[in-house]
Order: sequence, then structure tokens, then C-alpha cells
Amino acid sequence: MLKPGYPIVTERLLLRPLDPETDVDAVHAYQSLADVCRYIPYNPRTREEIAARLADPERNTSSIEKQGDSIWLAVVVRDTGLLVGDVLLMYPSAEHQCCEIGYVLNPQHSGNGYVTEACRALLTLAFDGLGVHRVIGRIDARNEPSAAVLRRLGMRQEAVLVENEWFKGEWTTEIDFAILESEWHDT
Repeated sequence: MLKPGYPIVTERLLLRPLDPETDVDAVHAYQSLADVCRYIPYNPRTREEIAARLADPERNTSSIEKQGDSIWLAVVVRDTGLLVGDVLLMYPSAEHQCCEIGYVLNPQHSGNGYVTEACRALLTLAFDGLGVHRVIGRIDARNEPSAAVLRRLGMRQEAVLVENEWFKGEWTTEIDFAILESEWHDT
């Protein structure tokens, strides 16, 4: 259904599949940090865990063939070749024509707009590549920088789910954002 040509080139970035041979240390540099992992599903990962995940073809995916598939891509600064984060496009429902985006960035590179730029490319893949009707982003209510990214993308806040999930030892509140294909093309 969606097999992008890689790398995907944006103004300042390249989005490409994560390389299990060369990207382990760069991914470990941020996925091992407690502050980075605070609001995302996984806990800080060891180098070995990251190496295993990148080597697993079921997890390290670069095409969407069917419902339930996802694309996990490295975010690389074009000018330097530096891997600064990763982004995820999930396709949970063909029936509902919906995708979900996710992202994580090395905090040494925050404030440069890289996540917003990379996610714009993901929205283009979702709407123009897969032809979905809607894309969502779900975040922890305490993660204001992530909410700011979704707002910059033109996504609207649709729901606040108060203490809806027991997450990492505490009740957390989720905020759901979304954008429709018609809205994306009007921006």
C-alpha cells in the first residue's frame, strides 16, 4: 500500500529507514535517557535492546502493506548527516482510514523545528501516499512541547482523557489531536 522511495527529502532533513548496522549508537544516545522516555511507551533502552530492535524486521519497518503496519524512520540532518531522532507512522485501521504519528528527538537538537518538519513529511505520506481520511497524535498532557508540535502541524485538540491510563506507575491524562485530509490540503 505504501512503499516510499527513500530517502524522503525535506528542506533540511532526510527521512530514511533505520540502519541496524550504523544507527545503534545515535538512537541509543537519546532512547537511553529517562527524560526522553518519560512520556513515551518504552522505558530507557540499553544499547543491546536498541540493537535487537533495529535488527528485527518485524519492528524496524519501512513500508505499510496492510492494517496494523507502521513505518519507523530516522530523522537525519541533511547538511551534517547527523541522526537526531526518529518518527513513526502507524496504520491501525484500514476501515476507518486513520493513521497515527509518533516521534522522539535527541534533546541536544530540540528547538530547531526538526520534529515538525519530519512530521509534515509523515502527514504527506499518510494523506497522499496511503489516502487516509484522518491522522491522530496522542500525547501525555504534561508534554507541552509535543502538544506545540501537533498544533504547528495544524492538528486540533479533540479530547482530554483525564487519568485514563495507568502509565509508568501513575495515572496519566492523555490529549488527543487530529487533522483530516481535507484540512491538511487546505493548510
